[in-house]
Amino acid sequence: MSRSRVTLLATAALLVPLALAPTAAAGTGAHTARGGSAGAPALLTVVDPGFEAGGSGWEFGPGTGVATNNPHDGRRLAYLDAGGKNISQTVTATGRGSYDFSAWIATGGSGGRYVVRVNGVTAASVSLPASPAYRRHTLSRVPLAPGDRLEIAFESGDGWVNVDDVMVSPSAPADPRISSSDPEVVALFDWAERKANSWVQLPGTQGPLNVDERNPGGTGSGVYAPSYWAGYAHRSGYYARDTAHQLAGAEVLGLRAENKTMLRSFAASATAEHAYYPVWAMNFDARTYLSIAYHGPDSFVREVPAPFELVQKAEEAYRWSGDRAYLTDPVLWDFYRHVTDEFVTLHDGQKDNGRVRVAEGTGKGIFQGTASYDEVSGEPLAEAGDAIGSQYQAYRAMAALARAKGDRVLAARFERRSRDLKAYFNSTWSGGGSGADMVRGYTTDGRALTGWGKENSWFMPLKHIIDPGDRLAAYLDFVDEQAGGAGRPDNIEALTYLPDVFFAGDRPDTAWKWMRYVYDHKDLPHVNSRQGANGDYPEVSFTLVGQTVQGLMGLTPDAPDHTLTTRSQLPSTMGWLKLEDLHIGDSTFALRHDGARTSTLTHTSGSSPYTWEARFPGTHRALLVDGVRQPARTKVVDGTTYTYIRTRVSPGQTVTIEAR
Repeated sequence: MSRSRVTLLATAALLVPLALAPTAAAGTGAHTARGGSAGAPALLTVVDPGFEAGGSGWEFGPGTGVATNNPHDGRRLAYLDAGGKNISQTVTATGRGSYDFSAWIATGGSGGRYVVRVNGVTAASVSLPASPAYRRHTLSRVPLAPGDRLEIAFESGDGWVNVDDVMVSPSAPADPRISSSDPEVVALFDWAERKANSWVQLPGTQGPLNVDERNPGGTGSGVYAPSYWAGYAHRSGYYARDTAHQLAGAEVLGLRAENKTMLRSFAASATAEHAYYPVWAMNFDARTYLSIAYHGPDSFVREVPAPFELVQKAEEAYRWSGDRAYLTDPVLWDFYRHVTDEFVTLHDGQKDNGRVRVAEGTGKGIFQGTASYDEVSGEPLAEAGDAIGSQYQAYRAMAALARAKGDRVLAARFERRSRDLKAYFNSTWSGGGSGADMVRGYTTDGRALTGWGKENSWFMPLKHIIDPGDRLAAYLDFVDEQAGGAGRPDNIEALTYLPDVFFAGDRPDTAWKWMRYVYDHKDLPHVNSRQGANGDYPEVSFTLVGQTVQGLMGLTPDAPDHTLTTRSQLPSTMGWLKLEDLHIGDSTFALRHDGARTSTLTHTSGSSPYTWEARFPGTHRALLVDGVRQPARTKVVDGTTYTYIRTRVSPGQTVTIEAR
């Protein structure tokens, strides 16, 4: 008898596009990762992907059916008894595209399979391990043409199998691939790329809204916009904080439409009625506020760092894509201006900060507006290190966006504000202590807080608001010690910030240590049991993708200016690392670092030449460009001295630069 075998439920057929999502209320040997291609997929429709209509549209063999006792989400699931039982559904493709297919699966033993066949031929399959807790399994990059017969099938082996929440995603437009002297980074990146892509919604999907642990069936349905999961996988939407942290990885995958749609939805919600806070979470229709986080205009989750991070990330998305809508869309532009101006003014008043303004929280919890991302500390914070650091970066982003728009006066104003805020932070706000004695927040009654504050500690070096030098070095030591000891957060998604922190602090060995930690713990249960395994929290995969490219490869894109900057941040244990199919603007590139001394860039396709600024640590009088010695310059960036050279790389050209 299957763990979940009950009487087969008979209900009317429910035709739903294949996807599930929720909606809301108002050197040495080379190791190489796989390749593939992506298209612009048409809508693919299957029947009853969550089995909520009793399995209508699915073919059930003997010893299988629909049950209610162990759903992943909603109220029903499909079950298969042990011993080679199977269920399947066949769909005829009406359009062309490449797709990823995911499903939540629990098993009572090994030997089962999850299979996708096209016209009777196996296109992808995975063997199912024994796992009584639900795990999310994905079959990637399956191409379909009009008229193709797609079969999605599940087969049991030595134990029962439970299946729920089948989902189809459009294969990502970009398919970045890496190779390296270190097989671990290849395995990490390949897993992260596949997993991140599995969270992308297929636009046009009709899916449930406002799904959460209290409303497993949601409160209606809507048509999903280009978007991806950014938050708990048992809720039907994306969150401001998660979106900000996942954006870089999404850009590497070419998810530009998704990033812009999601950013714009938050921007549109930051109204005067909301005191220019964006709402905390949106449904996948990009219009409806996720009800678990929004009860009304005076009662919704608000955290001060989030609006500032969204401004910073919009500028980052502009540099990746070159899309001028980030400058010309009035909804986005008004959001930048309101957040960096009226929002700060409206939320500053409890602590006297002299001639600078610092946005504050109420000290009363997330539904009244909290100063920090650390939601569980219980400290009545008015100002916090993660908020002031994020405000600093929002000012810098606003200056860059204004400069790109041609408004030099506005750019100069925000450059000045960013300088003034950073100077105030280092001279006054953060106190005179170092390490554990540095101030990382102020309570509503004016008390300065030191010691470990999780997000309000590690965001300060992450956002580059601490001046370079001994004080920053001591604080990075402190963060590493606390995060590696008794102060370590329980939730894996918090730890996904640590690689970013140490890449920002020019400590690649420590950053790589934390990337490996996150990856090595992906199969352990998440602290929230409804979430499943750590690796099934979307932030884990997206951040590992972004950290490989922006961190290890040290790449900074600037598509509007047809420029890219690199600096190798390979750890001392990694001989070489190569990245292919990197999309910046309308160009694609391949980039290889051999240690910290040699970098090779290939401009594989594009319409215009790019200027490559290749940086190398230390001081060198000259660099070799394709073997020819050329004079070089030096600059200090965030306290580190680099020798650099700028060279033009046309489409089809490969250039190698060496520091000797």
